[in-house]
Amino acid sequence: MRFPVVLFDLDGTVVDSAAIILASMRHAAEHVLGAAPPDAELMAAVGGPGLEAQMRALAPEHVDELVSVYRAHNEPLHDELASCAGIDEVLVQLKDEGRRLGIVTAKRRATAELAFARVPLGHLFETVVGGDETERHKPEPDPLLLAAERLGVDPADCAYVGDSPFDIRAAHAAGMHAVAVTWGRIHDRGKLEREHPDAIVDAPGELLGVV
Repeated sequence: MRFPVVLFDLDGTVVDSAAIILASMRHAAEHVLGAAPPDAELMAAVGGPGLEAQMRALAPEHVDELVSVYRAHNEPLHDELASCAGIDEVLVQLKDEGRRLGIVTAKRRATAELAFARVPLGHLFETVVGGDETERHKPEPDPLLLAAERLGVDPADCAYVGDSPFDIRAAHAAGMHAVAVTWGRIHDRGKLEREHPDAIVDAPGELLGVV
């Protein structure tokens, strides 16, 4: 097989979380700042170097309060979480082919586990790297390289699948095959194309042809 290890981003790639992220970003901005900027601005940094960095881009003088309000609003919404349509079957097929799977996410490890408590796919992944497990975050390669290290594999044998520009940059920096997906509805296709991924796919089933 071309890539014996396939690593995945979580939000917008495996779990369909765009709506709850946007709702909580909007709630935090309205509660702390009195008004929310346009949705595109709220979502611009999602999937990158973590929630604190997202809030710093929004209002650097209110980071801690924004993060606190966001989390209090967002965590209960995980009860509504579902997997991205069609990804379940693709993950099972990749496992059946003998691939080793992992998650590398900007979410804190505890929040990733909260997602898997609602969307029971965690058993398919040999490792989960959360955003609080490395000092540097996507688009730096450190989280992806930590996943490869935990699995004892060469990064060149890994594909990384994600829905954000930060995912593509991190994959390139780590020396991994970069696969962009468009179904997450967090970042548009044009933004992904500008990062020059090795492949870009519009439906989970297409992953089987590029990894």
